[in-house]
Amino acid sequence: MKEDFYEILGVSKGASAAEIKKAYRKKAIEYHPDKNPGDAKAEEMFKKAAEAYEVLGDPDKRAKYDQFGHAAFDGSGGFGGGGMNMEDIFSQFGDIFGGAFGGGFSGFGGFGGGQRRMKGSNLRIRVKLNLEEVAHGVEKKVKVRRKVQADGVTYKTCPTCNGTGQIMKITNTILGRMQTATTCSTCGGSGQTIDKRPAGADAQGLIIEEETVSIKIPPGVEDGMQLKVSGKGNSAPGNGVPGDLLVAIETVEHDTLKREGDNLHYDLYISISEAVLGSSKEIDAIGGKVRIKLEAGIQSGKILRLRGKGITSLNGYGSGDLLVHVNVWTPKEVNKEQKEFFERMQNDENFMPKPEKSDKSFFEKVKDMFS
Repeated sequence: MKEDFYEILGVSKGASAAEIKKAYRKKAIEYHPDKNPGDAKAEEMFKKAAEAYEVLGDPDKRAKYDQFGHAAFDGSGGFGGGGMNMEDIFSQFGDIFGGAFGGGFSGFGGFGGGQRRMKGSNLRIRVKLNLEEVAHGVEKKVKVRRKVQADGVTYKTCPTCNGTGQIMKITNTILGRMQTATTCSTCGGSGQTIDKRPAGADAQGLIIEEETVSIKIPPGVEDGMQLKVSGKGNSAPGNGVPGDLLVAIETVEHDTLKREGDNLHYDLYISISEAVLGSSKEIDAIGGKVRIKLEAGIQSGKILRLRGKGITSLNGYGSGDLLVHVNVWTPKEVNKEQKEFFERMQNDENFMPKPEKSDKSFFEKVKDMFS
């Protein structure tokens, strides 16, 4: 089982953003590869801390994690199940460490003034899902137009920053001489400038290509939720890492089934005769039709619960239920013979309301629905 992000950073679930950032900085310094050369366990702890901070350091991701746990990100968000490498970590979080290691976390490989790896821009798409796809999860293949490095493009070391991607400046202040680093304006921080550019490539040596991307969508996602496919955004020039593909989920409303959390609701209308005599009805459910039996004398407002026939939980805790709401349909018009029959039944003892303790009120039924 995957470790809890709060436990990895050593903070409580009620920790503030500042406390989470401070805890991550402490862990990252403790397990940094410069301090632990060749220590695979320390490197693993360093990656785990970065993964935890990538989620808990973002208010939106943290809210989803608090609600759904690791299931909200595994295979689609966070680090996509731990797929982020050391270059990604230094590129994404280097700014929070300051000067803890000499020249700071400027890149991977040099760890203290090495070349910085740029990250390409993210791409965003919207994917529509029907209720069955939401219930069971689905793998979607989509065509994405993304920027990639053109064949034959070459780069050379930036002459302005000598490949570091940064310009170091020393200024005199009342506190003494202070050294600051700013992104190189010539190469944009990549440490490289374009040398040879093939025909059709842009100023960064990139061209647009169409690629088919497979997106694994877990069961239980909701409308408006955003998933991430790591590395399927636009490429970065030179030795940079590609951005991500952000997938916005849009759910298509079902004709007869209404979703509420992991439960589904279905309105079943029956005639008075079916209510009196009992009946067998076929209703819509996920994956096809199911047949249910209605006992004789069933009351309007009765809720039948079909356990496990709802939506598979996003956090992996089973499935919701299908709640069938029974509604007895009263005809608006009757013929003479039917009218005479009901007139005779007005004072008939069998047609007089006789609610029992087992016949729950509307509010009790609503309470049961959420229990």
